[in-house]
Amino acid sequence: MGTGVSREARLLSTSRSLRRRDSPAVTVACLSNGTGSSQQAAELPKNFNFADEEPLIYERWESSGSFQPSSTASGDPFTISMPPPNVTGRLHMGHAMFVTLQDIMARFQRMRGRPTLWLPGTDHAGIATQMVVEKMLREEGRSRLELGRPAFEERVWQWKAEYGGFITQQMRQMGASCDWSRERFTLDSQLSEAVKEAFLRLHDKGLIYRGTFMVNWSPSLQTAVSDIEVDYTEDPGTLFYFKYPVAGTDEHLPVATTRPETILGDTAVAVHPEDDRYKQLVGKECEVPMSGGRLIPIIADKYVDREFGTGALKITPGHDPNDYEIGKRFDLEIINIMNNDGSLNAAAGAYEGLDRFDARKKLWADIEEAGLAIREEPYTMRVPRSQRGGEVIEPLVREQWFVSMRPLAEPALTAVADQSIRILPERFARTYNMWLENIRDWCISRQLWWGHRIPVWYVFPDEAAASASADGRSSDYVVARSSEEALDQARSRHGEGVALRQETDVLDTWFSSALWPFSTLGWPDEASQDLQRFYPTTVMETGHDILFFWVARMIMMGIEFTGKVPFSTVFLHGLVRDGQGRKMSKSIGNVVDPVGVISQYGTDALRFTLATGTTAGQDLNLSLDRVLGNRNLTNKLWNAGKFLQMQLGGCSEAELAELAAADFSSADSLTDLPLVERWVLSALHQVLDRITAAHEKLEFGDAGRTFYDFFWAQYADWYIESAKTRLYSSDPAVSQTTRKVLLYCFRTVLAIAHPLMPFVTERLWATLPAQSQQLLITSRWPLHEGAVDQQALAQYQALQEVVSAIRNARAEYGVELGRKIPAQIVIADKELSAAMQAEMLVLCSLAKLDEVQVSVSSSLDASASAGESVSLLVRDGLEVRLPMAGLFDVSKEVARLNKQREKLEKDLAGILGRVNNSKFMDKAPPKVVAETMQQKADAEQKVSAIMQKIEQMSELARA
Repeated sequence: MGTGVSREARLLSTSRSLRRRDSPAVTVACLSNGTGSSQQAAELPKNFNFADEEPLIYERWESSGSFQPSSTASGDPFTISMPPPNVTGRLHMGHAMFVTLQDIMARFQRMRGRPTLWLPGTDHAGIATQMVVEKMLREEGRSRLELGRPAFEERVWQWKAEYGGFITQQMRQMGASCDWSRERFTLDSQLSEAVKEAFLRLHDKGLIYRGTFMVNWSPSLQTAVSDIEVDYTEDPGTLFYFKYPVAGTDEHLPVATTRPETILGDTAVAVHPEDDRYKQLVGKECEVPMSGGRLIPIIADKYVDREFGTGALKITPGHDPNDYEIGKRFDLEIINIMNNDGSLNAAAGAYEGLDRFDARKKLWADIEEAGLAIREEPYTMRVPRSQRGGEVIEPLVREQWFVSMRPLAEPALTAVADQSIRILPERFARTYNMWLENIRDWCISRQLWWGHRIPVWYVFPDEAAASASADGRSSDYVVARSSEEALDQARSRHGEGVALRQETDVLDTWFSSALWPFSTLGWPDEASQDLQRFYPTTVMETGHDILFFWVARMIMMGIEFTGKVPFSTVFLHGLVRDGQGRKMSKSIGNVVDPVGVISQYGTDALRFTLATGTTAGQDLNLSLDRVLGNRNLTNKLWNAGKFLQMQLGGCSEAELAELAAADFSSADSLTDLPLVERWVLSALHQVLDRITAAHEKLEFGDAGRTFYDFFWAQYADWYIESAKTRLYSSDPAVSQTTRKVLLYCFRTVLAIAHPLMPFVTERLWATLPAQSQQLLITSRWPLHEGAVDQQALAQYQALQEVVSAIRNARAEYGVELGRKIPAQIVIADKELSAAMQAEMLVLCSLAKLDEVQVSVSSSLDASASAGESVSLLVRDGLEVRLPMAGLFDVSKEVARLNKQREKLEKDLAGILGRVNNSKFMDKAPPKVVAETMQQKADAEQKVSAIMQKIEQMSELARA
């Protein structure tokens, strides 16, 4: 059967024309409104008005308490901690993906009867939020420095109160069934206490310390930033070649760099120990250009790439991470030439005060003037840039707070190795292991005002000493939960006169996020009921790009502070790309706004597209054509609901109660049913098993595709059409049995579709005769007890094959669509023959056969002339003979086929022209020759096939 919108229109039109004459236009089915009362169901409108209906449905879910874990549900709780999006955020396709997948899990487990908690929240997003508010202040002509820290923090809280809930409202649009009564924010007071407690415990164990190391530095924000906040771009640049004079000689060492301004911070020049060009210079010194005669050593290190540049590498430990490591190996001096704002400092001598890029130009011009320049050449540079505005990130050595990670990494590695935590897809376990085996200490301090202020107080002998401190820091400090506790500690160690200054830095946003699975449940209060009931959580679903930055840290912190892994399964989804497979980018202009998609196609269509395109760890190419196709699926589901409502329209309350009570979940319940009903119930139960297994294995795409294939290709296109022959039977018992099966099937269809398409299924559920006063979201997942009849599946498949063969023949020979034709069906298997005869009305209806002139037998009618019939071999032991003579205009059909033949022969001639051209065959690439030969074979096959059709037509004409 066709699968387009026109097919749906025909379905609806047919069902209307077949409506029993005594059926009223308005349904009188008794249904549940989810509030404990019954109401009469008005006839469903032509289409599902998602724009109006979805907000109303969501409000019913939320107001009914459906999102909260049931206190009476049995079994182990199912818990998901939502990855907290930035409070500054707006919904993008990455958010839409995780909301869809996590909501599918939550809805499925809730329907399975498990106490289900999906805990939502947002992240304070230190850098992003501070930037937004600072931009607002600039527009007002003010700055945060003018406001001062307390007033600025208050301003940010005001902004959060006004705009911070925007993304959570958009997640509601996606149908997120999370428990909003438990919504958390990473700067909530309870979570702030958890952060302080974690810091104190790590510090007490010696795992937090203050040290000087290289960090990613943002000159505009004047703070360290994490690796995940740094993007790398391929930019055109210049490789500058210049001379390093060797001290005490006339020789020079040629060196190349992309950043001439950092020459002023060089503390060595390195060559490869096996490079014969420079072996004799190792151990000597050379003079740093434009430095006033400063000498540095020439060293040998195998890190140097002899093929890059000149094979001699300037070493700047203060401004390059690789040079920093070399500097540690050789105990080189670290010279910092840059201020926090990216300008050069006093160590740069005459270049002090210049911006780093201006200094590059000035220094190179001076090198040229000094005769030390060799040449310049174009070079593509891999440039680190801030995600927040795109500025070039500067590697700088700064004193910061760090967490010693190796002691935390070991238990986290063990947890994955012993399968306490399962990572899906499994290949990412190797990535996880590689990161943790090579882990470096974590810089957790940020030079911001918005965030968790580090709970460290520096101790001074008195207030005068504290006031005299340039940065408010001293070598003596205390770590405490509050300023009062800090003062008590300091006085106990140094007496009453001490003065304190709290650390001005805040913690990296990822520090509080690392505590998310347990801090949101009440930790460090071990007596918290939520912590005891819902921790460890069950699944962590997130993007594979933050496996290390977030997931690994949650695992480390969870084991460290609770002694338990924070979750047992990690499911990693990929990126959502555009239809061409490109990463979505504002610069390309290919960003797809999920809210815009929802407004055009509805939430269910977008969710179903994201779910069915999902394979763990794989990127998804999002095509709006696919969204449209799934919008058509929503329409198909709606029309099936309308069809059912029409069939129930004339039923009494008693009849409706009988229909609603019908249960076909046991094998015995199928025994006395006709073939069509036994088939659809068996197929439905098989699909139920596959979809249930797919959900249990987190194979969302398989669950969605399995539903799509069954509902569209089997239930709607075959069963509904098959059922029509009995729904309008003169025998009330026959029609009532069919209604029972139809209702049972559609109720099950809605239930298994609900996790993926919650809105339309909930709306249609409300039209069904009430079995209970319950919304679909909290109804139980369907079950069956071996109710699958394999013989019925096989026999109805044979019927489908017969119908399809006849339909194809009708189309091939141009028989009018509505014309009924005779047929002789020959079946060797007696049981199949009996089943086919029992379903003769269905067979004739589906294949448009003349009931009076159809026969089912075990052998061909010898009196029928072969020339008058078309023989269709459906399968071994199953043949159909169609007497086609007189059923269509043979001469007209032959003329049409001859026109097709002429076109095909013309196409073949063009291909043969290339094949017979020796120059083409000799010079064309092998791939092109192979494609041409395949085109020749295909064209010849098409010509042969149409010639065979013409011959068949001619034979019919002669008959």
